[in-house]
Amino acid sequence: MTTTLTPVLTRNWDQPDSFTREGYERAGGYRALRKALAMDPDAIVQAVKDSGLRGRGGAGFPTGMKWGFLPPSSPNPRYLVVNADESEPGTCKDIPLMMANPHVLVEGVIISSYAIRSNHAFIYVRGEVLHVIRRLQQAVAEAYEAGYLGKDILGSGYDLELVVHTGAGAYICGEETALLDSLEGYRGQPRLKPPFPAVAGLYGGPTVINNVESISSVPSIVANGPDWFASMGTEKSKGFGIFSLSGHVTRPGQYEAPLGVTLRELLDMAGGIRAGHRLKFWTPGGSSTPIFTEEHLDVPLDFESVGAAGSMLGTRALQIFDETTCVVRAVLRWSEFYAHESCGKCTPCREGTYWYKQMLKRLEAGQGTEEDLETLLDLSDNILGRAFCALGDGATSPVTSSIKRFRDEYVQHFEQGGCPFDPAASTLWGGDGK
Repeated sequence: MTTTLTPVLTRNWDQPDSFTREGYERAGGYRALRKALAMDPDAIVQAVKDSGLRGRGGAGFPTGMKWGFLPPSSPNPRYLVVNADESEPGTCKDIPLMMANPHVLVEGVIISSYAIRSNHAFIYVRGEVLHVIRRLQQAVAEAYEAGYLGKDILGSGYDLELVVHTGAGAYICGEETALLDSLEGYRGQPRLKPPFPAVAGLYGGPTVINNVESISSVPSIVANGPDWFASMGTEKSKGFGIFSLSGHVTRPGQYEAPLGVTLRELLDMAGGIRAGHRLKFWTPGGSSTPIFTEEHLDVPLDFESVGAAGSMLGTRALQIFDETTCVVRAVLRWSEFYAHESCGKCTPCREGTYWYKQMLKRLEAGQGTEEDLETLLDLSDNILGRAFCALGDGATSPVTSSIKRFRDEYVQHFEQGGCPFDPAASTLWGGDGK
């Protein structure tokens, strides 16, 4: 049994006061901030580049490189925006991180803002997670009280105002430019690019937008050095990450491990698939990534290896499904989500996700045909790469990958005139799973 874990962000989650400033400082919190304020901002940017930290929100873009895209001069203020609008099915790492350790995010925001020479920062968080919002607000208030935020932070002459902004609950606002529109008070819809946010983002100013986990990783890089961070993970996917195991697994939860760990290793630590069952399919990075099967158990979970195997690492949301699960029904549920959450701005996504839902309903009920499968694939071709943002592309992933890997199961539905799976056999749909 493997024990490949690297508890950094999750190290003190088991402490009863881990979310308080006192508990965070007792574990070494805000020491990295003092070190950072004594450094040149450009040196911090270089350290993040040298560490190899890549965006932990799904795209995997090098964080330090993104910071370096800001123009050297602009008449508008610079902004740092943290994307905490976590809402994709299966993705559940940022919410518990902010709940158990909000101060590591606050410290990361301060250091990152100092590094990019920004005096205004925002954390955009989902409105539904009220408990997390309150905890973040408490952490920000405690940071202001201690002099970590506001004017002349720790006597350094650096000023920073941090605002926790509550969204209204739209998956599309996880797309960075839709998030900016929502933050400005408009309807959340993606913007045409270019210009990119680094040039003209929030209120037209140069803006860096990073995921919660990305920003939360910065204090440990500053405290321990870029070589320490780069020593973990793989050659091109460096460092550690939180892997979220959910579904038909014995011990679901958050497992913080180096990038490159395999699902087989994670399942060993999580007690394996629930007793008496076997793995059927799984997602390596949430519902918007092509599904994998048992044959992919030993694929290293890093950006390059997962991509080479035909999927995407995404947010490392590992949804585990055993043999009681109907693939068609699972894909239908995901497609209903994407149809509901489409902002409607572009035709491929607005119409395509609607027709996904209609056709998959018919197929799941056993009323489809072989021609419907070809129509679904043709529809996917007309969405992929033609939608205004990545929501449309993500919606195609479960459809195309499930037909590729489980075409026989689709055929079985319409040949038998109904779903061959008994819903009562699956806990996923409310049954007892026996």
